[in-house]
Amino acid sequence: MLGMNKLPVLKRVQILSMLVEGSSLRSTSRVCGVSINTVTKLLVDAGTVCAAYHDKMVRKVDAKRIQADEIWSFCYAKERNVKTAKAAPDGSGSVWTWTAIDPDSKLMVSWWVGDRSSATGFNFLDDLQSRLADRVQLTTDGHGAYLEAVDFTFGENVDFAQLIKIYKETKGGAGRYSPAECTGTKTKVVSGNPNADHISTSHAERQNLTMRMSMRRFTRLTNAFSKKFENHCHSLALYFVFYNWMRKHKAHGKTPAMAAGLTDKALTMADLVEIIDAREMRVIQGKRHAILYER
Repeated sequence: MLGMNKLPVLKRVQILSMLVEGSSLRSTSRVCGVSINTVTKLLVDAGTVCAAYHDKMVRKVDAKRIQADEIWSFCYAKERNVKTAKAAPDGSGSVWTWTAIDPDSKLMVSWWVGDRSSATGFNFLDDLQSRLADRVQLTTDGHGAYLEAVDFTFGENVDFAQLIKIYKETKGGAGRYSPAECTGTKTKVVSGNPNADHISTSHAERQNLTMRMSMRRFTRLTNAFSKKFENHCHSLALYFVFYNWMRKHKAHGKTPAMAAGLTDKALTMADLVEIIDAREMRVIQGKRHAILYER
């Protein structure tokens, strides 16, 4: 039997729904009338379950094309301020989320959180490759870490191209946060025989915008950044299960998981709460068995 202090299912559904729709931990706490510690614990529980669910269920994806990109955020303090920050925890500074999306089904096939190094690129692409059913056409931006990582993880079993953006050189632009002006793009075929008509990262970049709009932690120029790296990862795991399995995409009227053939029905937030409770029950039973064994 689960603990007596556990929130009702509808209350937990409300909390999780607010978190995936862009509300912060504190605003969720205020609206739902629960403590921020309760919201944080539920986020941790949901993130743990969602990461395992994605790892198990997103397998043998029959995709033809994949677009990959990276999106920047930070934890606790920006990179330049970490050294002078008070009691900065591990994982502070710049955090990059690497994403790989199927532009046809809109499925987020793989995601990885870390820095922007080649080592993280290896981990990300190794995870991506393990989830695909067959050869794909892969398009990335011009980040150099992809070159060696794709060769190591995919070998010759990929049609790989990069879309490289060309930016205008500016001297003291309109403002500190003004983006550099993109004046054009060029394509670079790296391996295989990619179709020139599909060398694009548009869907991956649009997904980056969706992430910024759906997760408060990614909002720029606010104090809504993640304070702990672990909670940042939990938030991402929750969001991607919501995006892949619950929310119907306007492009085809199905969830990405349904469009990719991974399921025939949409998951609900109540289903996720049930999965969380089932995991907690397994943990409780495991502890009981361990105590009986010690006796």
